[in-house]
Amino acid sequence: MARGLGRRTTIRALAVAAAVALAAVGCRSSSNSETSAAPTDETSLPPGQLAGMATTPPQAKPSFVLTDTAGQPYDFAAETAGKLTVLYFGYTNCPDICQTTMSQIAAALSRDGTPPATVVFVTVDPARDTPDVLRSWLDHFDSGFVGLTGTPAAVGAAQQAAKVPQATRQPGGTDDNYFMSHPGAVLIFAPDGLGYTRYDLSTSVSEYQHDLGILADRTTPA
Repeated sequence: MARGLGRRTTIRALAVAAAVALAAVGCRSSSNSETSAAPTDETSLPPGQLAGMATTPPQAKPSFVLTDTAGQPYDFAAETAGKLTVLYFGYTNCPDICQTTMSQIAAALSRDGTPPATVVFVTVDPARDTPDVLRSWLDHFDSGFVGLTGTPAAVGAAQQAAKVPQATRQPGGTDDNYFMSHPGAVLIFAPDGLGYTRYDLSTSVSEYQHDLGILADRTTPA
């Protein structure tokens, strides 16, 4: 995935600005990520130790089919088979958590030495996140990120398959202006098809880069 110097600079600026501005003003995460401290861009972990929260036993990659921003069916398990894969459930109108998380991931992947990964963003707000809206939003972070949508039932089934809490619309608001409570965890699956860790908003760019490097080498289940 080609990334120019201008894109790298923009992505890093977005990541820093989003982390500093984080105020959790309504995009309520069911994993309580909005209460986490803003990440610092550093890690002192040993080479083989993962920064993420351990998933014990490792989680098998979920199987679900949704629709990508080009209007084509996207079989998550099949399309990402054998690939280092990042999975996140969110929505484009989220005022803080989603944009911060995607900025952090994009910044990590733009760094020299970080292995390539397939990043899949599933909207939990398909009513407002049309394919065009979703594509435009993701392009602010990386044009290679995959955006998926579907019926509310299909998106709910995907969350169930991924073993994350179901997103719900918060009380109040209008048909065009409302907030969603959604899972705030980032799931990363190694090429062996297993998820060994999950990540929250406190994860730094360096920690993502560190863990992606370790997980990329896990091509055979232990």
